[in-house]
Amino acid sequence: MKILVLNSGSSSLKCCLYEIGETLPSAVPKALWEWAVDWTHRAGLAEITLKTAHGAALKSETTAQTQTEVMGYMLEQLCQGETQAIAQLSEIDVVGHRVVHGGTQYRESERVTAEVKQAIADLACFAPLHNPINLEGIETIEQILGDVPQVAVFDTAFHRQIPLAATVYPGPYAWYEQGIQRYGFHGISHQYCAERAAQLLERPLDDLRLIVCHLGNGCSVSAIRHGHSVDTTMGFTPLEGLMMGTRSGSVDPGILIYLLRQAGYSPDQLEDILNRKSGLKGISGLSADMRQITEAAAAGNSRAQLAFDLFIHRLRASIGAVLLSLDRLDALIFTAGIGENSALVRAAACDALDVWGIKLDSQLNDASPVDQDIAHAESRSRVLVIHTQEDWAIAQDCWRILSPGSIGAVER
Repeated sequence: MKILVLNSGSSSLKCCLYEIGETLPSAVPKALWEWAVDWTHRAGLAEITLKTAHGAALKSETTAQTQTEVMGYMLEQLCQGETQAIAQLSEIDVVGHRVVHGGTQYRESERVTAEVKQAIADLACFAPLHNPINLEGIETIEQILGDVPQVAVFDTAFHRQIPLAATVYPGPYAWYEQGIQRYGFHGISHQYCAERAAQLLERPLDDLRLIVCHLGNGCSVSAIRHGHSVDTTMGFTPLEGLMMGTRSGSVDPGILIYLLRQAGYSPDQLEDILNRKSGLKGISGLSADMRQITEAAAAGNSRAQLAFDLFIHRLRASIGAVLLSLDRLDALIFTAGIGENSALVRAAACDALDVWGIKLDSQLNDASPVDQDIAHAESRSRVLVIHTQEDWAIAQDCWRILSPGSIGAVER
């Protein structure tokens, strides 16, 4: 089965092509073809990178500004030239999509139907930066590939079993009845990392107590028990929780009321500030990139140092908060761009965890670990660095749903 995976973001698009046989492999296979586009670096241009399993690589730019235009260009490259991976588009058996918000109704991945598409559109009010783009990707595939099966893999689904005490906000109960509740995000990554941790530790997933720290441009922490999320830091929107690249994370809501009343801010201005002008970038005044922040801090930039210190303070506090949802901790997991690549962040986060007997092996931590335990031998809990593979997790769900003998969506 050839599976095309589309991971659409507000300013980026990632695509992978996998081939899976009659059984799921125990290890992550190499993608036949990988393609990524980024609109953030140069105004009016989309930067494209492409590589194939047989070693072909391409870097280029295009003036295409819409996802539809870019996807048409992408699918052409899939079938021709040095980067060709298949002879024709009809070889694609199924297309899987990351969909950010699945609301309360979707607890697992679903084959795309008219009803599912309408639900994704209706939930755009909860995820206005993502769900419309996710739906556009689905509709573009319909236009180009016709009636090829498509699967929606929801980022919120993994968190749907969080207890009510962690789900309901302490406002009027009517909020909860209106759908205002904790949904949680990054669920595809959190679930993949939990399953990979069970493999690395050679223990059953349902016997593990885990904390996953997904630290990238967006950041979230989750507590996982028996393979299910029982608490997470992102909430009604991906704005809640940790300090992030350009997002503020949790702030006193009274600040927003003050700015609305006293400073004349509009809701749109506040949304822009909280989503795009806060976090690492807002505090440092330099960048949302942790690498640039740490370099500037090391060179004596006080605002960069403050941004780093704030990030670590919030991360430690969140780890401590979700830990209380577990009766023990078997492993602390770091993943995503910062979590996988910043030894400094991992070390600073774990410095405060000695009270729980968590200790890093500094040599292992500094050695660019991938899917590895970096805890000291005397540590009470293991500390894992796991390369998150959301695209492969999406591909697996597509295979489970569309493989012979499957009927509709199946539990993972």
